[in-house]
Amino acid sequence: MTEIVSVVLAFWFGEPDSPDYGQSKKFWFESTPVLDQQVRDQFESVYQKAIRGELDTLRQAPEGSLALVLILDQFPRNMYRATPKAFASDPKALEVAEHALEKDFDKKLLPVQRTFLYLPFEHSENLEDQEKSVALFQALGDSKALQYAIDHRDTVLQFGRFPHRNVILGRQSTPKETKFLKESNHAGSGQKSCKQAL
Repeated sequence: MTEIVSVVLAFWFGEPDSPDYGQSKKFWFESTPVLDQQVRDQFESVYQKAIRGELDTLRQAPEGSLALVLILDQFPRNMYRATPKAFASDPKALEVAEHALEKDFDKKLLPVQRTFLYLPFEHSENLEDQEKSVALFQALGDSKALQYAIDHRDTVLQFGRFPHRNVILGRQSTPKETKFLKESNHAGSGQKSCKQAL
């Protein structure tokens, strides 16, 4: 189990002894077929274990919780981009994140790592989770991350869901949602970045 945690965290954040450790990575914001395939090749089997509950013991430690959230929340957005499976494990990722906060695990992580632990709240279509997301990012003190959280919250507040997911999930968009999608130029894109992933 600890090997899985080490591999996942090293892939996403780099090695702890690397000079840029703890800093933002360019690939977090990319959506390239090469990156998607790399994540799929390296971590799809790990993801399958996670959704079957075989990695649930990782929740017992801060780093394990973070790794599990990455596996359940970030990796599917690469591996299954623009398909319903991209969001299928969001509820389980949120459950892990909630447990981590109950244990104050986030306080033992680097600020950039805490960002990813909080993202399941930002990815939820539940307004209460969105309000929690805004509060978490406000406390984190990252103005850019906070603005993304506010934008996500406001979208759910306005529509009760993310219209950007409608095409992917086979949902009918309302006229207001269609107008919103045209204006934001995201309709059916299924794009993914670490803070913008819908």
